[in-house]
Amino acid sequence: MKLATLCYLKNQGKTLMLYRNKRADDYHQSKWNGLGGKLMPGESPEECLRREVYEESGLRVKEARLRGFITFPMFDGREDWYVFVYTAAAFSGKLRESPEGELRWIPDAELPKLNLWPGDRVFMPWLSQEKLFSAKFVYEDAELKTFKVSFY
Repeated sequence: MKLATLCYLKNQGKTLMLYRNKRADDYHQSKWNGLGGKLMPGESPEECLRREVYEESGLRVKEARLRGFITFPMFDGREDWYVFVYTAAAFSGKLRESPEGELRWIPDAELPKLNLWPGDRVFMPWLSQEKLFSAKFVYEDAELKTFKVSFY
């Protein structure tokens, strides 16, 4: 099982999104995502999100808020992924070019128009709720088959 983080940076009605277009072998190629990645050995989810956001954007997260957890059984056809999902509105630094793709601040109203994973369209509205969520999204051949969620 892969452990990972996903963080959506928020600023003045916009969300920082990453268009994954730089690596041909990227499973997320041509999709828009939040920032994040896999936990390294000994790393907490919070340490991972701060490291990944900095590596991908040059921004340093000051405060993050855990919004939920998502399980993706065999997401990439090889392994289960368990993802800690955060938002962050407190950060510093200067946005720089990402090694993963193109970074862009997208107005929140425009997010559904992006080429997102189908499950992202489902859970992104949950990011603004006060409740914590725990969800399971089942994909087969990059197609969302089912999902279920509990709110706490």
